[in-house]
Amino acid sequence: MSILIDSNTRVLVQNITGHEGQFHAMRMVGYGTKVVAGTAPGHQGESVSGVPVFNSVKRAVTASGADTSIIFVPAPFAADAIVEAADAGIRLIVCITEGIPVLDMVKVYAHVHQMGSRLIGPNCPGLITPGQCKVGIMPEAMYVPGPVGMISRSGTLTYEVAGALASNGVGQSTCVGIGGDPIVGSSFIDLLTMFQQDPDTRFIALIGEIGGSDEEEAAEFIASEVTKPVVAFVAGKTAPADKRMGHAGAIVSAGRGTAAEKIKALQKAGVTVADSTEEMAKTLADLAG
Repeated sequence: MSILIDSNTRVLVQNITGHEGQFHAMRMVGYGTKVVAGTAPGHQGESVSGVPVFNSVKRAVTASGADTSIIFVPAPFAADAIVEAADAGIRLIVCITEGIPVLDMVKVYAHVHQMGSRLIGPNCPGLITPGQCKVGIMPEAMYVPGPVGMISRSGTLTYEVAGALASNGVGQSTCVGIGGDPIVGSSFIDLLTMFQQDPDTRFIALIGEIGGSDEEEAAEFIASEVTKPVVAFVAGKTAPADKRMGHAGAIVSAGRGTAAEKIKALQKAGVTVADSTEEMAKTLADLAG
C-alpha cells in the first residue's frame, strides 16, 4: 500500500502552461501519473501534450474528476491558488512554490483545514509512491518500491537518502517532502500517523533540519504513538546562529532550534539518529534485512 497517492490518483496541474508546470507535468505523465487536467486563466480549451487546460480549478474538477492538485503558480498568487483548489473540493493539494509570505500561509492553513483538504508544502518537492504515482519535482529514478516511509523537510536530502537506499536494495512505500517554510500544510506528526497506520510501511525515515520545534514535537509523538522503527537524520549541525540556511524555517535563534536539541529529543524517544545520510540509509538497509 501507500499513503496519500497511488495509481488511482487523478492529478490537476495549476499553471500548466508555465515553464515549470509544463516541464514537470510531462515528467509526471512519463512516470505513469494520471495527469487529467491543467489550469491557466485565459487558456480554456487548449491542451498541453494532450492534457486539457481550463480557466479554473472548479471547471477542471467538474470535467476531469481530479482529486489532487500540484501548484506551480508564482509566489504572489500561490496562496489564492491553494484556496481555489480547496474550494473546488481537491482532497490533496501539493504546493511547490517557494517565497509565499508567512502571513498569507497563516490564513491559507486555516482555510484548507476548514475545507477538509490536505496540503503538502509550500516550498516542497512534493511526494511520490514509487512505481505508482509522482506528484512533484523529484528525480523519479532515485525511487523504488519498498517498505520505508520517508518524511523530510529537505527535498535534496530526500533524493539523496532514497538513492542510497536503492543502492542498498531497499525501496520506499511513499516519500513526502513536507517543505522547509515556517508554516507548512502537513507536519511530521501528520505523516507519522499515516505511516504508522499503513500496513506496508515497516520502517520510517525522518529527515529534519535546524529551526523550529517540529522534530521535538515529532519525538514526543513517536515516543507515545509510533511502534515502527524510526531512523532520523538532522541537517545543520554546524550552522551559525541567527543565519537562515536554505529554507525559510531553517534558522537557529537565541539558542533554540539547534540540531543538538533535536537529536537529543529524538534519541530520548528511542529514535536511531544517524550522523550522515549514508549512515541513515545503511541503518535502514540493515533493519530491512
